[in-house]
Amino acid sequence: MIQLNAIKITNVLYSIIMLKIRLKKYGRKKQSSYRIVVIDSKKRRDGRPIEEIGFYNPLSEKRYINYEKIEYYKQNGAQMSKTIQLISKNSNIN
Repeated sequence: MIQLNAIKITNVLYSIIMLKIRLKKYGRKKQSSYRIVVIDSKKRRDGRPIEEIGFYNPLSEKRYINYEKIEYYKQNGAQMSKTIQLISKNSNIN
């Protein structure tokens, strides 16, 4: 009976996820590009994301950001990393 209660408690704890909008690195050495992803804040940088919502290439300054998805996740409690805030600084996202 004690084990059943412990399992219920851990299931509740695992269902609480803190989402983060941050960069995921990919590309070749010294030619890195980044994908803008929504991911659990406790996962590693290159872990499996919940959703990819854009990309950023710092060498060519190319970028694409799905602002509707960012707003959706921000309304549901996701936090943006400082780098993502800087990338989207010139747009309508705060």
